[in-house]
Amino acid sequence: MKRYIAFLAVCVATSASSAYAQIYSWTDGNGHLVLSDRPQNGDGRPAAAAYTVPQTESFSTTRPVDQGKSALYDDIIRESAHEHSVRTDLVRAVVQVESGYNPWATSAKGAVGLMQLMPATIQQFGVRNPFNPLENIRAGVAYLRQLLDKYADNEVLALAAYNAGPGAVDKHGQAVPPYKETRDYVSKVNKIAGETSKRRAPNTAIYRITEVVDGQETVRYSDRKPASGKYELMAP
Repeated sequence: MKRYIAFLAVCVATSASSAYAQIYSWTDGNGHLVLSDRPQNGDGRPAAAAYTVPQTESFSTTRPVDQGKSALYDDIIRESAHEHSVRTDLVRAVVQVESGYNPWATSAKGAVGLMQLMPATIQQFGVRNPFNPLENIRAGVAYLRQLLDKYADNEVLALAAYNAGPGAVDKHGQAVPPYKETRDYVSKVNKIAGETSKRRAPNTAIYRITEVVDGQETVRYSDRKPASGKYELMAP
């Protein structure tokens, strides 16, 4: 199977008159797609195509997921989704948006693997090798289940927390944070995963419950009022 690797050089304009970026592309001798801000490749030949991106300082590229590649991990996704009672389509969508089914994917923020696990998540779920698809997906789905429990099966809030962190969701009143990256992320995942009836109704009460576990206070969220203990009504 041929692999395509994109190399991107970004040129940020410094003058007021240069309000756009010019992107050139060609395929090198190894069949790799090359993207650059320079109008020719290494041996002086002109680029095959050029694209003007107006009013921008940065950009990224995307491409459809290779169906053969995604099928490699479908059994793991189905098993993990079933084990944690998470929609299989939701897990598939998260993997696609997070990594494009690239098990070696890394981010500038330190997220790695198919489900882009952060260091804290890797440690929490005892992942030994986050680049191992089995370990990565199992931990990612377990964390997603944890977020769904926290937000009473509200997939929108769980996805927002997966991207921006639960602290950001809680800080903004149990709502999707006003970050473009997070809102775009939730929209992309939902578009791929499809709609579900499991999202919390707008007027459902949410309780913030404080419990003592192993001598330490822990917080969880539920749409069911606890029979005892310390809790706070967060919604409607």
